[in-house]
Amino acid sequence: MGNFSDKVVWITGASSGIGEALAYAFSAAGARVLLSSRRTEELERVRQACAHPGEARVLPMDLLDIGSFGVRVAEAIGAFGQVDIMIHNGGVTQRSLVIETELPVHRQVMELNYFSYVALTRALLPHFLERKTGHFVVMSSVMGKIGTPLRSAYAASKHALHGFFDCLRAEVSVMNVGVTIFTPGYIRTNISQNALTKDGTPLGTASENIEKGFPADKAAAQMLRGIERGVYEAYIGKSGGEERLALWVNRWAPGVMVRMASKRPPK
Repeated sequence: MGNFSDKVVWITGASSGIGEALAYAFSAAGARVLLSSRRTEELERVRQACAHPGEARVLPMDLLDIGSFGVRVAEAIGAFGQVDIMIHNGGVTQRSLVIETELPVHRQVMELNYFSYVALTRALLPHFLERKTGHFVVMSSVMGKIGTPLRSAYAASKHALHGFFDCLRAEVSVMNVGVTIFTPGYIRTNISQNALTKDGTPLGTASENIEKGFPADKAAAQMLRGIERGVYEAYIGKSGGEERLALWVNRWAPGVMVRMASKRPPK
């Protein structure tokens, strides 16, 4: 998974799922890690389970509290003197039809999945530009490329990330600041249990596709290889999975993808 021994990596959404797996992978690869989410006790559990817990710090933060980001960035930089890699990973998904989904649900998903990423990026970017180095890593989704039933708010937030971070890359790559966007398929996490329904209440049940998904630790290993290579964008998941096929069809035969998605039973 490469050698990140000279890197400080800040991970949001680090208390579970992909974020937790990334914390373990980066720590094992020698990085110093900053772990952020709202759940302090879970962050401490993750820190203690890292390969080098003494080189990990818990930095609790609420991604919806954008007004606190200036202070959080200062704390992150102060923890180890610098930040080299920012992993934008916190977020929420959604499960409800467009006709049923209340507008506040769309706003909540966009605030967490898109605007928090924009705000935290803007708060940290001066540090990267001053040092003339840095790397933003963005957790999108296959849903950031395609659309299927029951995912309208989630897909919209992930599509938005591609537009913003592609523009950012065009602006800062000449200043030695990198941007990598990952589009994971089905990864075995608790994301579906926490999905928002039409009125904003959690779904509370597991998804069959997620339960049978790609292991989070293997996803993290794929991501570390992509970060080390400095890729612009990469699919994460099963090499022969339906998600990869959907991305290929959407790129080369979008009309076919539209017909496939419209025939997919909502679930």
